[in-house]
Amino acid sequence: MASYVIKMPDIGEGIAQVELVAWHVKPGDTVAEDQVLADVMTDKATVEIPSPVAGTITSLSGEVGQQIPVGAELIRLEVEGAGNVKADAVAHPARAAAQSAAAPAAQPTRANAPAAPQPAAREPEPVAMTRESATPPARTPPRSSPAPMRAPGDKPIASPAVRRRAWELGIELQYVHGSGPAGRIRHEDLDVYLAARGQPAARQGNTAYAERNEDEAVPVIGLRRKIAQKMQEAKRRIPHFTYVEEVDVTELETLRTKLNERHGAQRGKLTLLPFIARAIVLTVRDFPQINARYDDEGGVVNRSGAVHLGIATQTEPGLMVPVLQHAETHDLWSCAAEIVRLAEAARTGKATRDELGGSTITITSLGPLGGIVTTPVINHPEVAIVGVNRMALRPMIRDGAVVARQMMNLSCSFDHRVVDGLHAAQFVQAIRGFLETPALLFVDPA
Repeated sequence: MASYVIKMPDIGEGIAQVELVAWHVKPGDTVAEDQVLADVMTDKATVEIPSPVAGTITSLSGEVGQQIPVGAELIRLEVEGAGNVKADAVAHPARAAAQSAAAPAAQPTRANAPAAPQPAAREPEPVAMTRESATPPARTPPRSSPAPMRAPGDKPIASPAVRRRAWELGIELQYVHGSGPAGRIRHEDLDVYLAARGQPAARQGNTAYAERNEDEAVPVIGLRRKIAQKMQEAKRRIPHFTYVEEVDVTELETLRTKLNERHGAQRGKLTLLPFIARAIVLTVRDFPQINARYDDEGGVVNRSGAVHLGIATQTEPGLMVPVLQHAETHDLWSCAAEIVRLAEAARTGKATRDELGGSTITITSLGPLGGIVTTPVINHPEVAIVGVNRMALRPMIRDGAVVARQMMNLSCSFDHRVVDGLHAAQFVQAIRGFLETPALLFVDPA
């Protein structure tokens, strides 16, 4: 047997270090060649680190949330035949602990978590998860609660009544021992858990006003950290201003409904986004300074002829912005299909780095939760973002009569270093013109 060291590979783009966001193995595990060992995150995407050899894990270097330099030791394995390190360099638990202690002290750690991965505990699942199987990454129990009775990836089994009572009492079922068959959690188990914390069971009666004293320290790691850094950078560098305008989309909704009735079965259903995307494509031809990226350091505005449209997408780990490349080449249906594909790729963690970068302008929408007015944050280094608010039936005056119309607000933010208020208003009014007279979306602007 010999020792084999896997170092953090250079994954390109000039990246000097990455963030470790998930372990998929633990010391003692036997792994196959090409098996995924860990997930790391760059500025753009989560990258899987596979094993180049088959063997048995002897040590792991680094904790989830830690920055790992390119070329640093990541994993040691025991392999058959010749390894890639000398025999006297075989990893030892004490040495692994010493390496962990030598790591930068200012790395985020979980409350009450061990300093290094232990054989008996599983690390969190990858950051990018499907809705069906998603379990939030390694939630931390309150300081006064007992240690978790199951691995973070195992879903606790309990009846709806037990789950409701646990929710009312502020109990995380992940940390409650189940005494029933297959570890099922019963009401009695909740009583035992509360007794261990010195709280009354309060099984019967109204618990809506029960005192709650739980505190939870949630490390900001992975995608959540990237989002925080990017939003902070955008607000620090960009002097934002937001322009809001209401749009009568009654005719657009009528057209969309008819197109879906006629072509939906064959071509797919159209939402509002493809129409707005097309309106943006046509409008930026007259406002090239808005379809641009601002190089702060070089003091240069790079205007783009192509419209690479960022689509802000909510995923389980957090907000991501996959990019509809060359939106100007898509008709309504291909645009709709590509938006759906990109959103699904982002939510399942399958979006590539190329699909998550290079946007020139971004559109963001919360659908029916879009509110009346928002102040969206610009996707740095872009200079504009188009926010779509909730559509609602409102009373409007037309030809002297009060009529019901489908109305929607656009809340658009701009970089005031590049975009003047007059041009921002003209830009939004031009989009409004296309949406209120949707036939113009199909007229050749030439």
